Amino acid sequence: TFTNKAAREMKSRIERVVGHHANKIWAGTFHSLFARILRVEAHRIDYPNDFTIYDTDDTKSVINEIIKQMSLDKKAYNAGTIRSRISSAKSNLITPKAYALDDDLMQHDKMNRVPMLYQIYEKYVAKCHRAGAMDFDDLLLQTFKLLYRNPDNVRAKYQRQFQYVLVDEFQDTNHLQYAILKQFVNYEESPNNICIVGDDAQSIYSFRGATIENILQFEHDYPDVQTFKLERNYRSQHHIVEAANGVITNNQKQIDKTIWTDKVGEYKIKIIKTISDSEEGKRVADKIIEQKNRYSLENKEICILYRTNAQSRI
Repeated sequence: TFTNKAAREMKSRIERVVGHHANKIWAGTFHSLFARILRVEAHRIDYPNDFTIYDTDDTKSVINEIIKQMSLDKKAYNAGTIRSRISSAKSNLITPKAYALDDDLMQHDKMNRVPMLYQIYEKYVAKCHRAGAMDFDDLLLQTFKLLYRNPDNVRAKYQRQFQYVLVDEFQDTNHLQYAILKQFVNYEESPNNICIVGDDAQSIYSFRGATIENILQFEHDYPDVQTFKLERNYRSQHHIVEAANGVITNNQKQIDKTIWTDKVGEYKIKIIKTISDSEEGKRVADKIIEQKNRYSLENKEICILYRTNAQSRI
């Protein structure tokens, strides 16, 4: 799953049903489970089993070091931006060599005045390997390499160990995560041992490399799959659900579903269009004052929801 908290919650629920047998279950994020495997198997792909895990700051530090060694302009070659590009490449199974041969990627870098990015990527990978270190993306990429290059011992071993695989929030998986999942699941021998849970209409992490194609493609990849649509909404009132359905209907690629609820509410949604974020902030503040005066409300009775923290400033 995608957070350690969700993994702990899953495991505790399973334990309440099956008892102490739940101890045999591995539950965790992609990164934590794969790190656990790599601690046992990393020597097979020429890494020490006690490899170091680089965080974002470590990664930026190594990239800055390379930029300095190559005498590149630090303003043009921003370490944070380059880290994101390398991360995106790894998430799409693109090695430094493949990166250099990809015309679209190279053209993109030229247009953004960072034509040497592929060399930085190459040097970064080599530097990490020499240091016996992996970054967060390597925990996935190196697991894929491990399973792909060792089909008869490592891959077969973990296919036997994980007889059933459940993936939560599947709409937020990326290309690499799905590629690893296919390595874990021996579909020919055990076609009924994978279960995914997700909602294509809630896919919001494309900026982190998540691809909605994974969940849309799943029925094609596993033709015997059974799909159970959980279409009842227990939280929201009817007019909220209908509004959401009205928006989602416009998605060009989707899994058909009809969300419904039996909750009835008296208040309708009001949409306000403003010309700027400043005006939006003022309109919200004015509305709060109006509601407080009209209904003698206290601040604690009013809630404002926003998509990103930046929107709270105004």
